[in-house]
Amino acid sequence: MTAFLVADPEKGFAERLPEVSPPDSEPTQRALLARGFYNFGEWLRRRQSLIQRVQWAIVLIYIALVATPAFLPLPGRMAHIWDNLTLFAQFAFWGLWWPFVLLSMILVGRAWCGLFCPEGALSETTSRFGRGYAVPRWITWKGWPFVAFVCTTIYGQMVSVYQYPKPALLILGGSTAGAIVVGYLYGRNKRVWCRYLCPVNGVFGLLAKLAPVHFSVDQDAWTASRLSGHAHAPPINCAPLVPIRTMRGASDCHMCGRCSSFRGAISLAPRSPDHEIVHVAGSTPKPAETLLIVFGLLGVAAGAFHWSVSPWYVAIKQAIAEQLIDMGIVWPMQLQPPWWILTDYPEVNDQLTLLDGAVLLAYIVATAAVIGTAVSICLWAAARSLGPWSSTRFHHLAQSLIPIAACGVFLGLSATTVTMLRAEGLPIGFVGLLRGALLAGAALWSVWLGWRIAGLSTLTSIRRSAATACVAAAASIGVGSWVLFFWIW
Repeated sequence: MTAFLVADPEKGFAERLPEVSPPDSEPTQRALLARGFYNFGEWLRRRQSLIQRVQWAIVLIYIALVATPAFLPLPGRMAHIWDNLTLFAQFAFWGLWWPFVLLSMILVGRAWCGLFCPEGALSETTSRFGRGYAVPRWITWKGWPFVAFVCTTIYGQMVSVYQYPKPALLILGGSTAGAIVVGYLYGRNKRVWCRYLCPVNGVFGLLAKLAPVHFSVDQDAWTASRLSGHAHAPPINCAPLVPIRTMRGASDCHMCGRCSSFRGAISLAPRSPDHEIVHVAGSTPKPAETLLIVFGLLGVAAGAFHWSVSPWYVAIKQAIAEQLIDMGIVWPMQLQPPWWILTDYPEVNDQLTLLDGAVLLAYIVATAAVIGTAVSICLWAAARSLGPWSSTRFHHLAQSLIPIAACGVFLGLSATTVTMLRAEGLPIGFVGLLRGALLAGAALWSVWLGWRIAGLSTLTSIRRSAATACVAAAASIGVGSWVLFFWIW
């Protein structure tokens, strides 16, 4: 067993502690894979200064791409991604950054948060020189991930955040400003904003549960380290406020690598993508996560993408407009709020009236209510088929729907990517088959997770199969909403 130096970032001293022993050197594929992960975790720990420089480079690029297009004229019809900064920024943020950051959560956990995110870097840096107040109770409310996601998603649709630079500056810039203010007020060298208030924190946490890699904590090694004379080892600065010693999954971990080898107990390691959902997520009921999965990712997200192509939205709006005209009320169809309330770009013939905004809001809420209620009934039936009612089992089964929920959001966001690439004349006729394959694969993954979770509650094949069938029905609701969007409408 070797040793390494652990430095306290606040006190500036170091102590020699036992290092995690590298994985067994047996020349097998599994051993070589484990050794590779271990070495990469150590590389992250030793390269924190390089990581910080990369983060600041991304901060500068982020600010330039968010702020500059808002002060430029809208691109003309002959503009292209490669010769117009506004289109380039739109493609960079909504065509590449947002959908593929979500994908990265499934592949490598929350590495984006710990290694690249500009908001996290700014918030942590500000907190280093800020007031350092204790985090108030209202910030730690567990409902923020759901509320922040819903409000940001709906407001983004009302102002057309994916299409225009001013709303992008308002929403992204507003989020960044919030991260800086919260960092200045609360914590010291911490990312309080990221831990509790970031609009996508909850989504990132859910998707990271599927990652095939995490920082594993060896409880026995930790205890042995404390008993061997290192009880007062200098602490690791875990910026996102994760209780490292009791960490069992990747949901909250930002994968920054600072804690690698701490107390000889922490190392980057591969794992089964099913492990956290099946064996960790059911330990305690998490109603807030269930709300985010069922009514947020499956419901609100679907409605937010559907409304712009939905014939139901058009029919409802026309019916209400006819009724208002018959009653002599025309101001809801004439009054045009400013762009920061509802889309208002007359130069490109894109405006939303109060009627448009009201129907849009009602459509998204109704879609979320219908899909969320239907999925909840399926989950209730799945939990009940395994025995007496258990809220813990209900919330655990809801976790099995993360793959299909994540896939739907990724496909919805990547629709912007596809639209922009088609506008550039690129041949992407394979997109339909790829979308179908991803939806089918995600649905099967959710069903498989449901089968494994059900197996924890019963040994009876009939009960287990019934519960799995109910989970499959819930997953099919998610699939159906995207089939409508991509192939029917």
